Amino acid sequence: MKRCVLAVSMWLAGVALAQDTDFSKVEVKVVPVAGGVSMLVGEGGNIGVTTGKDGTFLIDDQFAPLLPKIRAAVKTLGDGPIRFVVNTHFHGDHTGSNAPLGESGAVIIAQDNVRKRLGMERINSRTKERTPPKPPIAWPVVTYGDGVTLYLNGDELEVTHVARAHTDGDSIIRFRKANVIHMGDVFFNGNYPFIDVDSGGSVDGVVAAVDKVLPTIDAGTKLIPGHGSLGTKADLQAYRDVVAGIRDRVKALIAQGKTMDQVIAAKPSAQWDEKWGKGYMGPDVFVSFVYRSLTEPKGTGSK
Repeated sequence: MKRCVLAVSMWLAGVALAQDTDFSKVEVKVVPVAGGVSMLVGEGGNIGVTTGKDGTFLIDDQFAPLLPKIRAAVKTLGDGPIRFVVNTHFHGDHTGSNAPLGESGAVIIAQDNVRKRLGMERINSRTKERTPPKPPIAWPVVTYGDGVTLYLNGDELEVTHVARAHTDGDSIIRFRKANVIHMGDVFFNGNYPFIDVDSGGSVDGVVAAVDKVLPTIDAGTKLIPGHGSLGTKADLQAYRDVVAGIRDRVKALIAQGKTMDQVIAAKPSAQWDEKWGKGYMGPDVFVSFVYRSLTEPKGTGSK
């Protein structure tokens, strides 16, 4: 169980990626998606990007040391300035470049809870580790509750908040004309997801968010995941079935009165571990998040 606690603490603080990575060796790659939308893959969460007459629009921005490489990758797509950034949630591997981008004039946009969490000290409920607030320049200057629509570069971008999924501030961004959706960390393509229970996340919310998206897309829809390769509807359906399947098995064990350690020992994810359990979230860690999200009161965790 100590390993589970350590993994949670490291991810929440952004320490695992930020401290263990030599950013000078990271390459930021451009992956064409569709309809003028591209995906940038570097270190941390995948970035969505579109360029055009209205300038450059980013979805998430990874870590500050990578910003020069992100800018260079963007320039291969268009010369316009980075004018707008939407954060899919508050974690450091998705918001790490907010401050320098804000200083250069980009408008940072995010759900209300993203601004709240970036501006507060966070105390891990299990390790008591403190993470200081981000400076105000890194906070979103435009926020929304349920969603907002942006009209940029000839497309209609529908930004929708999904409640209590990966965190309590997740957004999904749909490019209507391009038929592209950036899912943020609601979707880890090919791996078990991280569910940040300490920041309002829940396994039920992840499944509910995916269930909202699936009926609205088709075989031609391109899905940018928070982590992993570019996905399709079939990939999202497979992910949903795995996460929901493990959740349902954990629920059954909880109904039998099992403790977290007993649930982990029962290996409810064993059927899927060979394919899905080799990412950052190992099977035991993922099951511990599922258990916590099903047993802890809403609002439990960092404050």
